[in-house]
Amino acid sequence: MNNMNKLPNCVGFIMDGNRRWATNQGLETLYGHQVGLLEKFSEVIRWVNDLNIENAVFYAFSTENWNRKENEVNYLMDLFRQQLAQMSTKTIEEKIRFRFIGRTTDFDQDIQDAMRELEEKTSQFTKTTVWVALSYGGRVEIVEAVNKAIEIGAVVNEESFSNLLWTAGMPDPDIIIRTGGEQRLSNFLPWQTVYSELFFVPTYWPAFTKEEFTRILSAYAERERRIGK
Repeated sequence: MNNMNKLPNCVGFIMDGNRRWATNQGLETLYGHQVGLLEKFSEVIRWVNDLNIENAVFYAFSTENWNRKENEVNYLMDLFRQQLAQMSTKTIEEKIRFRFIGRTTDFDQDIQDAMRELEEKTSQFTKTTVWVALSYGGRVEIVEAVNKAIEIGAVVNEESFSNLLWTAGMPDPDIIIRTGGEQRLSNFLPWQTVYSELFFVPTYWPAFTKEEFTRILSAYAERERRIGK
């Protein structure tokens, strides 16, 4: 990759296209989630860690995704259980820190417990932090932050309001990458992405390659980010 000195501090991923990838492969639709969440997600985390990128945030399950068919939601919940168990061993060896953002109380207690346990086990690691957005919706996040500010009687500015969001402590993403060909953010980090560089790629998430990722990082390094100046 060109210009390694201009790596982003935080990269966001909208992991889209699992079901369409499976259909194109002649596979059961839900199998795309298994490949996307258990295999590709873990692979991309390794790329981020190997490149010494300090933060990555993954849109894994939105507040709207609860409206999908019951069998698909149940399948995803089982995948989350498997992934949390997998991350509890592999990523601890790789010294990756995990944080979970969103309305996590929506999940069954065993999933909530696994998330908290993984956060605690990895809290001392500092090289790469992976933020996983689960039951996340940007508008819900902002409304909850507003209600919190009202509750505590806070007069807020941009910085103090950011500290009331689920993402408190996470840097705003320098880059958002959405796979799958759609060109929208779909309620992902509306407050935090106002100056993010956006990259929309046609490749479905399970087929996303390291070569594509490094090309995006190279393109980012060439961009001049004025941030309103």
